[in-house]
Amino acid sequence: MIRFIEKEPYSPIEHSYEVEDILYKGKSKYQEISVIKNPFFGKMLLLDNIVQITERDELFYHEMLTHVLMYAHPNPKRVVVIGGGDGGIVREVLKHKTVEKVYFVEIDDLVIKVSREFFPTVSCAVDDPRVDIKIMDGAEFVKSAKDIDVVIVDSTDVIGFARTLFTKEFFNNVKSAMTENGMFVTHTESLHHHKEVVVEMQESLHRVFPVVDLYTVCIATYPGNWWAFAVGSLKLNPRECRHPFEIDTKFYDDEIHAQSFVTPKFYKKLINRQLQW
Repeated sequence: MIRFIEKEPYSPIEHSYEVEDILYKGKSKYQEISVIKNPFFGKMLLLDNIVQITERDELFYHEMLTHVLMYAHPNPKRVVVIGGGDGGIVREVLKHKTVEKVYFVEIDDLVIKVSREFFPTVSCAVDDPRVDIKIMDGAEFVKSAKDIDVVIVDSTDVIGFARTLFTKEFFNNVKSAMTENGMFVTHTESLHHHKEVVVEMQESLHRVFPVVDLYTVCIATYPGNWWAFAVGSLKLNPRECRHPFEIDTKFYDDEIHAQSFVTPKFYKKLINRQLQW
């Protein structure tokens, strides 16, 4: 049996996975795309040799990146999903009955194609009639977007072509595209291995959004495991669930929602750079 070695982009750490089979290997205009099979995690989607999702644990990432804001918003009708070509975020967004339109903005159409073939339970909702697929740069899309309730960024790491999704210009364009209760969320790497990235993102969002916050979840196959999500809101507190919990999930629920946010004392020490590890 061969092994796949994943090298973390921000730290001198490697992860090793047994490979039962290589199901797909190709290259798009933007990145290398691979699908491998691991005896524990099942099928795994790799972009530039970095694990994006696995059959076994994708639910933790997709549910937590999606439902925290979908429940914090009182009536999310129009949602933008940037990145996430596997379709997992779109699947979770459409569990909410209020949703009328999902703009699914993915720069690399080959990721969508591969996910349709190898991860049908993840990509199962991308062809829903409420979904408008846009093959383009998400940073360009939000420049002309209007009346958006929730923006969810499910990008690759904060490097390379995804860097445009982590700039002050992008955040300002997102803010301009929102309705009065608009909310934004993106992943910001690991508190274990990439604390500076997490803090810098909070600082950047504070320059644009009146309300900024941070929540976390443990994900086994992501670098550092303790994964962070940054929230920007025009006025609503993201810690509050504003409608009853009525959807089918495996992990997320209203209690998880409340417990996932870092404590105010920890947050203050973190953004004031008083914590060293």
